[in-house]
Amino acid sequence: MKKLIVLCLVSVMMLPACAEMTGPQTNTGKGAMYGTAGGAAAGALVGQLVGKNTKSTLIGAGVGALLGGAAGASIGQMMDKQAAAFQQALAESQAMSMRREPDPTPTSYGNTGGQQQAPPQIIALTLKGDVFFKTGSAEVYPGAYSEIDRIAQVMTQYPQTTITVEGHTDSVGSDSLNQRLSEQRAQSVASLLSQRGVEYSRITTVGYGETRPVASNNTEGGKQLNRRVEIRIRPMSQS
Repeated sequence: MKKLIVLCLVSVMMLPACAEMTGPQTNTGKGAMYGTAGGAAAGALVGQLVGKNTKSTLIGAGVGALLGGAAGASIGQMMDKQAAAFQQALAESQAMSMRREPDPTPTSYGNTGGQQQAPPQIIALTLKGDVFFKTGSAEVYPGAYSEIDRIAQVMTQYPQTTITVEGHTDSVGSDSLNQRLSEQRAQSVASLLSQRGVEYSRITTVGYGETRPVASNNTEGGKQLNRRVEIRIRPMSQS
């Protein structure tokens, strides 16, 4: 019986590797794949514990795969739809941009047989600091409120996600000043989102000061790129 469980686990662990050979996938496809794998593995173990026989193990694996695949596909589809909504909302914006990226934080999403698998991509928004804030200030320009409106409208339509607001600065000024300023700017953006209907319980704020530049601080253009607020949006199941 142990061999059967191991076989189930090995089989589902091979799904990501097989998928890599089929080419790029949407988040919906990735979510379904990892959900199926995780569900099958968990179902096999539960089936064995409850029924203690081959039939129970196989039934558990099958049910787990179906439920896990459906849940994973639903999460991936939700993220794809949300990304499309952001793209549409930001189509005419010069102050913000959107991209997809792997989740940089550890997550249990897609953990099959004890091996961490790559999760579907999250949504990352970049808010240009010079458009939203005065130099050295954490107060958002009132003229930039309409930009916050754009993203808040999308966020309220997808309450199944969590939102991390990250503040970043250039290297001008002391480390402590930049750290405090980055934290305050993240909090300012989070407050404006909350005022526009985004549940504050979904939002986490963090300041990185000057520690995570995306360009060289040796040029004015680079400094301008580093003065920013980034927002990362994840499914709640990954948080």
